[in-house]
Amino acid sequence: MNSLAKRPPNDQSLWNPGIETLSAEAMRELQWQRLAPQLRYDYERSPFYREKFDAAGMMPDDVRSWEDFAALPLMTKDEHRGAQERGLAEHGDPLALINCAPKDEVVRINATSGTTGMPTLYALTQADVDVVNEMHARKYWRCGIRPGDVMIQALSLSMFTGGLPLSQGIMHLGAACVPVGIEGGTKRVLDFVKLTRPSAMIATPSFGQHLIEECRKHTGEPAAALGITRFFCAGEPGGGDPAVRVALSEGFGGAAIFDHTGGGHAFHAISREEPASEFSGMYFVSGDHCILELIDPEMRTSIALADGAVGELVWTFLEWNGGPFLRYAMGDIAEVFTSPCASGTPGMRFRIIGRADDMLIVKGVNVYPAAIQNAIFAFRPEVTGVFRIVLPAPGPKVTPPLLLRIEHGDGVGADDLDGLGARINDHLRETLRISVAFEWLAPGSLPREAHKTRLVELAEAG
Repeated sequence: MNSLAKRPPNDQSLWNPGIETLSAEAMRELQWQRLAPQLRYDYERSPFYREKFDAAGMMPDDVRSWEDFAALPLMTKDEHRGAQERGLAEHGDPLALINCAPKDEVVRINATSGTTGMPTLYALTQADVDVVNEMHARKYWRCGIRPGDVMIQALSLSMFTGGLPLSQGIMHLGAACVPVGIEGGTKRVLDFVKLTRPSAMIATPSFGQHLIEECRKHTGEPAAALGITRFFCAGEPGGGDPAVRVALSEGFGGAAIFDHTGGGHAFHAISREEPASEFSGMYFVSGDHCILELIDPEMRTSIALADGAVGELVWTFLEWNGGPFLRYAMGDIAEVFTSPCASGTPGMRFRIIGRADDMLIVKGVNVYPAAIQNAIFAFRPEVTGVFRIVLPAPGPKVTPPLLLRIEHGDGVGADDLDGLGARINDHLRETLRISVAFEWLAPGSLPREAHKTRLVELAEAG
């Protein structure tokens, strides 16, 4: 069954309604039909997966139920990197052990950003690229993007999964993509916004906020005058936090704010248009090509996909030829919502809480840097929202107090800082059950990053 769609009429609300409106039961049945041939393909074509099956004492045909499937071993980024290193050492090819397609069918190699270690590579055939293009089209179409719209892509273009794959997906939908990237800096992005007049922008939330702060200096006008009516957050947390969403929307003159995920692979989701002060979650749009699971991040056991369940996301790609993922634990911690959305928007939805490898433990309390960021943002404009968590040694365990190096807002004097810090701590204790110490800085003291912002840094020795 081919579940890819051709471009629909402009007045159609969904790109591929036949797939996007499937019931949970019908989607599960479609996934099951596609799973057995994918497992056999993975086993026969990939030495890496064959080793994992053999180590577990299983064969693809042993998977006769979803319970059997959940017994297959998980894959991690560390294993992925290890397989790349082995492939290079043994075969002179980092993809030799994982890639399933013949080398002459691989048309693109993407990579993660590499912010947490060696970049992990993704091999795609043309059929895989077609799937990726479909998923990007599904996301942006349901958010109102149509042929004739201009979207400026202010994410990293250098090998990043949100680079070329995203550009091609926008073009597949029929909209115009301005792939300016962020490698040329803030002024270049703003120059191309002024020159090409896009109605939509794709960027990290922190870079969006940076553009709002810097726009008048570079253009003589506030960001609200740029004509951006839709801002798509990507690459880091924040797009699902109401305080961040409101700041971005107001800064861009009332723009609709979306959070979304999915680059050059088969896992894709996007939020819907709703008031910036609200967030219903990101809707999973690629269930026909990706099985989504939850596991306990510590015990590594399965968690049922029930309404309100929280766990680490696990992906398995379906009808994927290049480098298919099989029970790949990506490290993202999410809360899922399976009950029907009151808006009528179809599909299971979720919100990303943080990353398992970012989690800190403060006096026995698990806390994610993204959650601290969300709490801090609620105090704008008394703070700029820019801060760093400073650790004396690598986590996850932190000896209290947790130190925040944080910028106060314009017009906040030294006499105001103790009271401001006390109110922030009251909020942190109420929402996250932690308290912190502050090192206050003037606005603009901390670097603004166009790539993913690293919220945690180690204190300098000495």
